[in-house]
Amino acid sequence: MTDKLILDQNFGKYSGQELQILISEEEIKKRIRELAAQISSAYQGSIPIFIGVLNGSFIFMSDLFREISINGEVDFIKISSYMDETKSSGTVLLLKDISCDITNRDVIVVEDIIDSGLSIKFIKRRLEESNTRSVRFAALLMKEYTKIDFPIDFLGFKIPNKFVVGYGLDLAQKLRNLKSIYAFK
Repeated sequence: MTDKLILDQNFGKYSGQELQILISEEEIKKRIRELAAQISSAYQGSIPIFIGVLNGSFIFMSDLFREISINGEVDFIKISSYMDETKSSGTVLLLKDISCDITNRDVIVVEDIIDSGLSIKFIKRRLEESNTRSVRFAALLMKEYTKIDFPIDFLGFKIPNKFVVGYGLDLAQKLRNLKSIYAFK
């Protein structure tokens, strides 16, 4: 495992930037097992629908779902608020809606990172319009300054206000394959 990375010329205006490990692969794996145990306990006797927020959550969703000890269903929603930048654009676009019927069902939204809160608020409103039994949230990361008026029920890590990549999180669709989470220095 490399403690730091220097971005090469393939990263355009970010070339030469240094990234350092914020959360190691081992820390991520341990926390996911803990979250899966909490979710499994909370949903005994239920078959929730896990809705992953693409593209960033796909690795977290996969690892989390494999650790869950209850039955569950899977679907995905795709939104965008970054437009290949390191800061949110302030606008959320729905790129792919869910395909399952969530009426009177327990839903767990699986998100890679909660930053400004704009995206998660959008998803919450969208799903609650479908008369779900419940909508709860599992997020690997949440930035310390995030202001939302509802709980993130299953949270991996609170992180400082830094742009992060790896473990599904990207910079212009690159660096998702890193096994640890790196932050810009």
